[in-house]
Amino acid sequence: MLSFSGKDKTNEEVVEAVLLENYDRYYRLAYSYVKNEADAADIVQNGAYKAIRNSKSLRNVEYAGTWIYRIMLNETFRFCKKNGPIVLPLDEIPVEQGKEDLYEDIDLKKALDSLNVKDKAVIELRYFEDRQLNEIAEILGENLSTVKSRLYRGLGKLRIELAVDE
Repeated sequence: MLSFSGKDKTNEEVVEAVLLENYDRYYRLAYSYVKNEADAADIVQNGAYKAIRNSKSLRNVEYAGTWIYRIMLNETFRFCKKNGPIVLPLDEIPVEQGKEDLYEDIDLKKALDSLNVKDKAVIELRYFEDRQLNEIAEILGENLSTVKSRLYRGLGKLRIELAVDE
């Protein structure tokens, strides 16, 4: 993560730098929900536009990354709410060649997709994006105890889902 001194750069410059540095992460997060490259790219583009447009409202540049994650998640949730849940049959899940696979196996991906959006967000931010629980709480705008509950509940559901598939 970039470290900025608020005196050296404007909020807009900091936001742009964080967006550029973490674009792939934002894209993977959006794609994990919408399962469509174009839709994920649109979500990230809309989120980036909103982040840059509203960069003056960022009070503390040290939290720019958290602030942008929150914007990206809100854009993703807004898209999912507007377009309904995305469910692909297993034979239609795109296989990307030459790119690192975010999920080790299809069962985990299917199990993650069975979670509600907030539980899924907590697990993805924690285990795929290496975010700390207090940072996840900030991103989602929830109490730390709520995030912990979502994490443990989601992990429990994943265990059950993955055990049933075996």
